[in-house]
Amino acid sequence: MKVVILNKNFQLEDGNIEIPQVKSNEVLIQIKASGFNPIDYQMLENELERKLISSPILGRELSGVIVEKGTEVSEFNVGDEVFSGSGSMGSNGTYAEYISVPAAIVSLKPQNISFEQAASIPSAGLTSLQIFKRLQLNPENTILVTGATGGVGSFLIKLLQANHIRKIIATVGSEANRQILLNMGLESHQIINYKEENLIENLLKANKGQSFDIGIDLVGNHMSEVTANVLKINGTYVDVTALVTKEAHEHLFNKGSLIMNISNYTYSMVKDYGYYKNSLEEISKLIENGAILPPQYKTIGNLSLETVLQAHSLLKNNQAQGHKLIMKH
Repeated sequence: MKVVILNKNFQLEDGNIEIPQVKSNEVLIQIKASGFNPIDYQMLENELERKLISSPILGRELSGVIVEKGTEVSEFNVGDEVFSGSGSMGSNGTYAEYISVPAAIVSLKPQNISFEQAASIPSAGLTSLQIFKRLQLNPENTILVTGATGGVGSFLIKLLQANHIRKIIATVGSEANRQILLNMGLESHQIINYKEENLIENLLKANKGQSFDIGIDLVGNHMSEVTANVLKINGTYVDVTALVTKEAHEHLFNKGSLIMNISNYTYSMVKDYGYYKNSLEEISKLIENGAILPPQYKTIGNLSLETVLQAHSLLKNNQAQGHKLIMKH
């Protein structure tokens, strides 16, 4: 089968390998579409993420059709349309024509959306749902979301709105991204451009002069310092990036902040497959009943090194413009 694969020099290249063999608890999926995530290029560049590589084929979310199943698999049939966040489940990744994964992490695709839309959901959806559930929010909580038009940010804001959580302030870096949030239902005063001067003052002013109960930081680095600065004493800092600076850590410690680390990888470490399947099924129901919409997506191209490199470049340079980047197979 055709793949985009890491060579011995840690460079991506086009390749061909055997179709994976199905284990007794697995399904073989012919991939129809796969999604790109920042961790895909970060694994090639960052020491921390590089440690998570378990396969020379990268990519961690997909939709497709089951073409074969193991002897122990009873909940799926050949021909079922499914989606999955393959993540770090010990299989090859999604930059391939086929993938074999445990049936326990696979969910039926929502019937009312395309393969491309389904492939845009798993990583952002799982992360957003974990944030939402662990925070146990109430409508009075004031929430800052940085990087709000990225995959996780836009999905999370839809989830918050669907659950009547409205006291949200979000940061963007362009007029186009501001428009995305307006179209999603946020009001103008809830959207702050992080490139403008006096960012901290602007955020506090937008929150009626008050510090925030919760800061959901989807950017890290300098924005981790900004988020720490506008958080109230004993507030909650939600870390999704592992890019908190030393200065931000000190600020959070001095404020007695609760730091909530968000990681889908955690559940693969203890082989808690139910987390993946149950979360995807929950998201699927929300989409099928119209409570939330799937992410906006942009198809970059077909399965090839050229498509992968283009997608990585767009993500690295923050040029996705609020769209989930998708590869067709």
